[in-house]
Amino acid sequence: MSKISWRQALPFALATFFVVGSLSNVVAPGSIYEEYLKWGYPRWFHFVTGALEFTAAVLLFRVPSRLLGSALGCTVMLAALATVIVHGEYAHAVPPLVAAALSLVVGRMSWRKRIALPSH
Repeated sequence: MSKISWRQALPFALATFFVVGSLSNVVAPGSIYEEYLKWGYPRWFHFVTGALEFTAAVLLFRVPSRLLGSALGCTVMLAALATVIVHGEYAHAVPPLVAAALSLVVGRMSWRKRIALPSH
């Protein structure tokens, strides 16, 4: 049985987080839908967020696109972080802050791997 390192598992765990986030935003139960409206976003904006999170997840699952996926995921989470902070909902800031930080870690690992590969 081979051991999986955290460097191998982290991108998949992060992608899974974005898949779950995407589904919850696309389905948008009443509470999520109402939060978007309360924050001043258009009625359809939860679909945009869900699509961006799903795209980040797909990009994170594949090594060649992982750097782009981590950048997109970090951007989406920083926007979510800014939204909850602007509205004084500091308790809601922890998940996007953690996801943004982990996106930066995955991005850094992907960047380092990319510059370490010999160019053809």
